[in-house]
Amino acid sequence: MKFLKAAAAALALSVSFAGVSAYADGLVGISMPTKSSARWISDGNSMVEQFKAAGYETDLQYAEDDIPNQLAQIENMITKGVDVLVIAAIDGTTLSNALENAAAAGIKVIAYDRLIRDSGDVDYYATFDNFKVGVQQASSLVAGLEERFPDVSPWNVELFGGSPDDNNAYFFYNGAMSVLQPLIDSGKVAVVSGQMGMDKVGTLRWDGAVAQARMDNLLSANYTDKQVHGVLSPYDGLSIGILSSLKGVGYGSGDMKMPIVSGQDAEVPSVKSILAGEQYSTVFKDTRELARVTVGMVDAVLGGGEPEINDTTTYDNGVKVVPSYLLEPVSVDASNWEKILVGSGYYTADQVK
Repeated sequence: MKFLKAAAAALALSVSFAGVSAYADGLVGISMPTKSSARWISDGNSMVEQFKAAGYETDLQYAEDDIPNQLAQIENMITKGVDVLVIAAIDGTTLSNALENAAAAGIKVIAYDRLIRDSGDVDYYATFDNFKVGVQQASSLVAGLEERFPDVSPWNVELFGGSPDDNNAYFFYNGAMSVLQPLIDSGKVAVVSGQMGMDKVGTLRWDGAVAQARMDNLLSANYTDKQVHGVLSPYDGLSIGILSSLKGVGYGSGDMKMPIVSGQDAEVPSVKSILAGEQYSTVFKDTRELARVTVGMVDAVLGGGEPEINDTTTYDNGVKVVPSYLLEPVSVDASNWEKILVGSGYYTADQVK
């Protein structure tokens, strides 16, 4: 089988067309973190659909945010004899031994959206420009503050980060702070709680209930005689929890304007929240495009070629700089949601209205 695949490589690369590879008899193991987030379901479905269209078989597994479960699933895929592993890691630091086993079996590894750290056995990385995601979140937050609270100074803002075991969370936070820190330094933005830095604002496992509880605590400890004007939220699932907390103490009613709350992933509940005037914005990352890039990577790897790469400097995983392909995120709010989300066919209007 391996010999036949190698022999077919040149033919595969020369006659691939319209997204369908002539070389496509491989089995692709796809390890996703959880079904609790709609975006990972979308990622999984997009990859299965596009891999099948290209002629590949797939083994898609969800680990439900359980690290030992993901490790076991990956080991089972290796035992089963997959040709490539596509992994969106729960904890990007826990897979080294499994990836050593994959490398020993000649199985290539593509990190999907989340960087796998502390391993030399990660071959490629497909993701979005995660620093830019953070820049877009903070930029939309500031734009919303200028729009809703034009005469307020300073703006009272609280910061939320993603899961500390997800490498992306640091890129989101650092991108956002590249916009917000100068405003904090100048006194235009005040973080009333004083809680800054991923060690203080991180939200383990991207858990919306944890974010809601933290927002409850921030409000009771710091805002009994002040109003919060904005909340940096790096993910829609956290935004929903944050908004529940804010609404619970009266924001969005009477003379208490809803604070500006950012987000990410353009999940349906958050798009509906944007249309209802609650969440201000989100960042859209087209999972179909990320799947397309990943299928192209797999096609090139199994065909004996080199995948298309556009970044060879950013993503150092502690052992090596992983060659990456970065896609462009898109900021979405009430002004452009229909054009971006419905116009692209990602959602139908009925899904979000």
